[in-house]
Amino acid sequence: MAISKDTLIADILKETPGSKDIFEKFNMGCISCLGIQSETLEKGCMMHGLDVNEVLKELKKLGKNN
Repeated sequence: MAISKDTLIADILKETPGSKDIFEKFNMGCISCLGIQSETLEKGCMMHGLDVNEVLKELKKLGKNN
């Protein structure tokens, strides 16, 4: 799965093994949030005061390891 800042968080969690650990590393409680069904990675990062590019970089590393 190609992950971008416009990818829904729910899709990332469903399609990318290990992504839950990345979200937890950045203290994003996305697993328990109902908004992930319609929230993009960019919006989620913005809501948590995070740099989307930094989180995206970590998530993309997962794809290279699979």
